[in-house]
Amino acid sequence: QVRVVESGGRLVQTGASLKLSCEVFGITSTAVGWFRQAPGLARDFVAAGVWGTGRKFYADSVKGRFIISRDGAKNSVYLQMTDLKPEDTGVYFCAAGGRIYSNLQRQGSYEYWGQGTQVTVSS
Repeated sequence: QVRVVESGGRLVQTGASLKLSCEVFGITSTAVGWFRQAPGLARDFVAAGVWGTGRKFYADSVKGRFIISRDGAKNSVYLQMTDLKPEDTGVYFCAAGGRIYSNLQRQGSYEYWGQGTQVTVSS
């Protein structure tokens, strides 16, 4: 059974840093992405990584502030977030089983999703 489990979300203040974790069980995923959904809005792309090629992708709104990384031994993926803003508030989802040659900014490019972890940035 494939499972994707996010963790690390919590309430923080503007300007704080926070690191989210994503553990993937049952598969070895070479392409993993992070998406987020603000209250009442659509789910948007945040970051993605293709470990076999070293390619990384970021939404314009988080470039220079967020970094996606991995620990291959644990089959885990991380999202290091810095200089957090209220606009970063939302439920963050980890997506696994990404198709390497697809557009990884699209939700349909991934096979498996976690349940999400809430990140709240207070003003």
